[in-house]
Amino acid sequence: MRVLVTGAAGRLGSRVVEVLSTRGHTPIPADVAEFDIADYSATRAWIAAAQPDFVIHPAAWTDVDGCAREPDKAITINGLGAGNVAAATADLGVPILYVSSNEVFDGKAKQPYREYDWTQPINPYGYSKWVGEQAVVGVNPRHMIARTSWLFAHGGKNFIQTMLGAAAAGKPLKVVVNEIACPTYNDDLAVALVNLMATRRWGVYHMVNEGYCSRYDFARYVLDHAGYAEMPIGRITSHAWARPSTPPEFTPLANLAGKIVGVTLRPWQAAVDAFLTKEGLFR
Repeated sequence: MRVLVTGAAGRLGSRVVEVLSTRGHTPIPADVAEFDIADYSATRAWIAAAQPDFVIHPAAWTDVDGCAREPDKAITINGLGAGNVAAATADLGVPILYVSSNEVFDGKAKQPYREYDWTQPINPYGYSKWVGEQAVVGVNPRHMIARTSWLFAHGGKNFIQTMLGAAAAGKPLKVVVNEIACPTYNDDLAVALVNLMATRRWGVYHMVNEGYCSRYDFARYVLDHAGYAEMPIGRITSHAWARPSTPPEFTPLANLAGKIVGVTLRPWQAAVDAFLTKEGLFR
C-alpha cells in the first residue's frame, strides 16, 4: 500500500516511514518544504500527484510556547492545515490518520480521559490541535484521530535529553509535580500508528504508553535508570515556572478504543528502559 506521511523529516514522521518500509508498504515521505498545507490547492495537487492509498498526518507545529506567542500561526498550521490535508484526501477518496494531542483536554478530570470525553483546550497549542480534529472529522468520514502525549525520541531535544543533559553537567534540577500525563516513546508510537492504520476502523484513539506519572516522577525514573540515582531533584509546581503557555495539569489518556482493535503500547517504564538501552545509558 502507498502511504503518504507528512512531516517525514521530523522524528515521528521519519520513524513511521521506517516502520512502513519494514511492513512491506511503499512510504511516500513528504515535508512542509515540499508543499504548503495552508494552501489547499497546493496540498490537493501534491497529494493527487503522489497517488497514496492512505495518508498519515503527524506534521505539526509542536512548540507549545511558540504557539502561545503566535496563536494564529498555530491554528493555520495545526488546525486549518490539517483541515486542508483532510479535505484533499476526502476529495481524492483517501483515508487519513491525524496525530493529535492530550492537550485538547482541560486537565480537570479525576481519572484518565477516554476517547470521547468532552474536549476543552486551555492553551493555543491545544486549541489548534482541537481545530485540526474538528476539521478532519468534518470533511473526511474515513478518518482516524490518534491522540498522544509527552513524546520522547532519539535525537533532537525533549524532556529526557533535557534531564540527562542537566544531570551530566551537574546542574540543579527542579521539576513540576502537578503536571501528569503518559510518557510515550516515539518508536512505540510509530509502530502503533501503522498497526492502527491496518485496522481501518475509523474513529478516535488514544495512542500512549500504558500508565501515567508526574513530570517529577518521569524525571526521577529516568535519572534512577541512567546512573544518576543520587542526583537530587527539587519539587516545584507549574505555578512557580513562568512560561507563555499554560499546560493542563492532569491529562492521562485511557486507551480503550485501541484495546478493542488490538493496538496497545507497553508500560511507559518499559519504554523508557528501551530508550535508555538503545542510547547505551541504561544502568
